[in-house]
Amino acid sequence: MAHILEQTPSSSTGAANLFAAAAAMEDSNGEHADYSSINRATALVSPTEQEYELITSKVRDLMEEGRGETIFELGTGEDTGEVGLTEEELAASVATLKSIADIMDSDCNQLRSKPCEGGKKSVQYLVRQRADIRDFMEIRVAVVGNVDAGKSTLLGVLTHGELDNGRGFARQKLFRHKHEAESGRTSSVGNDILGFDSTGAVVNQPDHGSLDWVKVCENSSKVITFIDLAGHERYLKTTVFGMTGHAPDFGMLMVGANAGIVGMTKEHLGLALALSVPVFVVVTKIDMCPPNVLQETLKLLVKILKSPGCRKVPVMVKTGDDVVLSATNFVSERLCPIFQVSNVTGENMDFLKMFLNLLSTRSPNTDNEPAEFQIDDTYSVPGVGTVVSGTTLRGRIRINDNLLLGPDPLGHFQSIAVKSIHRKRMPVTEVRSGQTASFSLKKVKRSNIRKGMVMVSPAVEPQCCYEFEGEILVLHHPTTISTKYQAMVHCGSIRQTASIIRMSSECLRTGDKAQVLFRFVKHPEYLKEGQRLVFREGRTKAVGNVNKVLPYTPAVVGKEKVKTAAKVSQQQVRGEGKRRQGSTAVSSHVSTVLSSQGPTVVSSQGSTVVSSQGPTVVSSQGSTVVSSQTSLPAGATTTQSHQTSLPAGATTLTTQSQPGTATSQAASSLQQPAQA
Repeated sequence: MAHILEQTPSSSTGAANLFAAAAAMEDSNGEHADYSSINRATALVSPTEQEYELITSKVRDLMEEGRGETIFELGTGEDTGEVGLTEEELAASVATLKSIADIMDSDCNQLRSKPCEGGKKSVQYLVRQRADIRDFMEIRVAVVGNVDAGKSTLLGVLTHGELDNGRGFARQKLFRHKHEAESGRTSSVGNDILGFDSTGAVVNQPDHGSLDWVKVCENSSKVITFIDLAGHERYLKTTVFGMTGHAPDFGMLMVGANAGIVGMTKEHLGLALALSVPVFVVVTKIDMCPPNVLQETLKLLVKILKSPGCRKVPVMVKTGDDVVLSATNFVSERLCPIFQVSNVTGENMDFLKMFLNLLSTRSPNTDNEPAEFQIDDTYSVPGVGTVVSGTTLRGRIRINDNLLLGPDPLGHFQSIAVKSIHRKRMPVTEVRSGQTASFSLKKVKRSNIRKGMVMVSPAVEPQCCYEFEGEILVLHHPTTISTKYQAMVHCGSIRQTASIIRMSSECLRTGDKAQVLFRFVKHPEYLKEGQRLVFREGRTKAVGNVNKVLPYTPAVVGKEKVKTAAKVSQQQVRGEGKRRQGSTAVSSHVSTVLSSQGPTVVSSQGSTVVSSQGPTVVSSQGSTVVSSQTSLPAGATTTQSHQTSLPAGATTLTTQSQPGTATSQAASSLQQPAQA
């Protein structure tokens, strides 16, 4: 017993020292972690305890940056370049990496191995977190291309795992409307999902032809959301909204091998480039296309991608190594992978799935910032109430959070509470930045919400704006653009007509660049500096950035103003217009009115009209119209008038006389009767 007591202080001291060292290491690995000691190629072969902790910390940082996954390379040193590892060293390194992955509840999958000098080789591994039932990584891919390029068919094959029959079998599962199924053309923004587990295998298993989204999401570590856009020119408005409002990470440009690059293909490519969305190309229908036509299509495609407007590096994907190379360098190196697939035979479809599996999200991790959510659609669900869907731009949103919804047509933001949250039809407790979700809101009518509104944390202190400055580049315009020109502005999920108030140059033509002050026509919107905008009207297109937002402070109606407004509305009767004081037909300032069958004397203050039967005398202070009527024999209607001008504000009242009298009316004159 004694020796235990003797050892207790020292062991506790040792534990304290251990914790202190761990804390110090955490501090050192916090913001500015120093990984220089593990940069050599053989760092994972037999690391010391401290090196092992550093490697674990490095992998954790990389996975946080990549939202739950990273591609880790064994056998390369950052300082020494590629060295490669022998078989024994490689086996030891893989064992170390797998043990680290197990600590983080992740899986390791070999992607490719590359031979180095002296029989050594380097290997790339994908480290991805295992599926969490309530949380998965999400990547949005917008699918664009000309009509009849096979967009919906390819998505049907990818998501449902069944090949097409060449007669539109695969796309029937995706259409939302009856007219789409009849014509075979997509007219709305469709959403489809493809799930991958932690080993990179496809999760989608349709039951009886329909896909259970909840089951897919529960078993997936990573979900690709395809935003199926319309190819037809008539639906360009919808396509532009899908590209701006749904905030895609990547664009998949579809080209039919037999038709080539026709119609809207260049428009959609230009739109993706203008919005800085990285694009990869999928050439479909290679099974039915003659080889010479396919070669011509590819040659033209490469020429367009290399042109000064695109400045991309086209890569024909033919092997698994090409897929890994293009996926890892996709965003950074301006690569544009080109896949050639067939929806009927399934040729090269595995390469496309592998590429989609390796895509990493582009949006930075901003979970700790105040929440901001843009609304791109609203629904009224029976038994639930108002539901809004959209994208979380930054921060986290949890159930029962209080957020500000706005701006309404007057520019105000109202406080609302989130009742429930769904992601891909699956109920969750919170959403993080970069994820799409739908919220059920309390005590809000659907009619009060429109696309383009935002839900933000009160900490943001949001301000709306009518006017904003932007730098725009005119891509195409048949004539010239000058001030007071109006067109539709797409900025995020905002769609509204804006007019040009002021420009840095007198007029703009195709290819011109200018600093422009815009003003929204209908109601204020919530904008932020740095957002991309697309400016379009018919065939006119311009793109640019929001440089400066001029905040608009909405008027607050006080109690006194409300009372005044109520008084005015009571006084003014429909059709009367605004009457000036002192010009009423019946005046409140009449001092004496003597009405008799004989001569009548009236003395008045203000402008008053008096009529009598018989000779009339009116004496007044102010401008007065006198209309006098005397009895005439029946049939005598001759009247002699003498006109004098009256001051503004004088009013005439017409009176009816006895039969046999001449009725005289004057709009702004004095009438004196004379016997006929």
